[in-house]
Amino acid sequence: MNNKTAYQLLNEVLEIWSIPYIAEVTGLSKDTIKRYKKTNQPELDMLFPHGAYQKLENLLPEIDNNNDFTFIDLFAGIGGIRKGFSDAGGRCLLTCEWDEYAIRTYKANWGSCKEHCYERDIKSLTRPAGVPESKSDNYIKQSIPNHDVLLAGFPCQPFSLAGVSKKKSMGRNHGFDCEDQGQLFFDVLRILKSKQPKFFVLENVKNLKSHDKGNTFKVIKENLIQAGYWIPNLNDIKPDSKIIDGSNFVPQHRERIILIGFRNDIAEQLHVEDNFDLKHIKAFFPTERLLLKDVLDKNSTVDEKYTLSDKLWKFLFNYALKHKAKGNGFGYGMVKRSSNQVTRTLSARYHKDGSEILIDQEGLKRSEGRPRRLTPQECARLMGFYKKGESEFKIPVSDTRAYRQFGNSVVVPVFSAVANMLKPYILKSIDAETKNIRKSA
Repeated sequence: MNNKTAYQLLNEVLEIWSIPYIAEVTGLSKDTIKRYKKTNQPELDMLFPHGAYQKLENLLPEIDNNNDFTFIDLFAGIGGIRKGFSDAGGRCLLTCEWDEYAIRTYKANWGSCKEHCYERDIKSLTRPAGVPESKSDNYIKQSIPNHDVLLAGFPCQPFSLAGVSKKKSMGRNHGFDCEDQGQLFFDVLRILKSKQPKFFVLENVKNLKSHDKGNTFKVIKENLIQAGYWIPNLNDIKPDSKIIDGSNFVPQHRERIILIGFRNDIAEQLHVEDNFDLKHIKAFFPTERLLLKDVLDKNSTVDEKYTLSDKLWKFLFNYALKHKAKGNGFGYGMVKRSSNQVTRTLSARYHKDGSEILIDQEGLKRSEGRPRRLTPQECARLMGFYKKGESEFKIPVSDTRAYRQFGNSVVVPVFSAVANMLKPYILKSIDAETKNIRKSA
């Protein structure tokens, strides 16, 4: 990173971190940073202190120099799927994410190669204003780099149980009829048809399969097949190998449907219909799954701000009692640090009251028996972004935004398993392609 000018480095860091945080890290005053921000490049490069430059460098991740295969990361969030494929040797060429704060977290943790680019809106890649439908295919071919694997955790809110329920209560459309998010799968489809990557990995909520009595999933799978892909375990019913629970890797119950696609010519060439089965992902399950004690900090070391207020705790406690009396399952989810429990699913609404995962603090005098929320770093561990003893996941946003980001993310080790399961096939397909190019040269 030392080939960057001070001007380039400062502006890159300012895209991620706040001025007060940069001041704290570098030792420069906030006013000095604000002044530097307005200084032109030649002057800033002369003025900027060498020691502060080095500290700024430490705020950025290492450049991704992986070369085993390439991929693009659509609806990338904070990079959960990307991490699984980067760790397997993949090189990210394009990241597409709508939320500007998620991009901050993404940039804080994942370094990009020189060829890499960011895009906010997938529609600007597939159907931008001013480009007629007849020319969209050529536009996609030019706007998106060639890649081996397409990754996409396309928006789940139009299909999730909670999302559908909320939209119905507000009189809004859900599924494919949701204008904002429901149609975005078809943008992924446009890219698959135009670029024809060798493989794809799509992720969504378990309810995608049953949404609209199965019609939504039927449309998705028919379109993917028509785009020229073979999808393993497509017709599994029960147990469905496409639905993978994060609890096999971390102490959190989180079921997600994963669709893997092999381009038809590659599927035939590698005989994948005979030897690739998602049931075999069990071979990639850890021999010892993370336990809660591996995820949680000691209650006595956690800031008191994460302890529920007396008012909120009384509300949640009484709310649970009321629904229990009615025979309903509504209520909070309490876990103990010392237990081998598996938590409920961390959701994007966690910042509101933390009710789905509360940590028992019984015996801690300062809490007066009230439980606490997870801290954002505990959320990062619970999602598998890192283990204790490793470098912490960098969180450049507020707690509220961090909770939303982790609640919308994926269990990282699930996708590490998927990536490692796919990697031999990816490498064989690249090798075969290289040999064919040499023959035709």
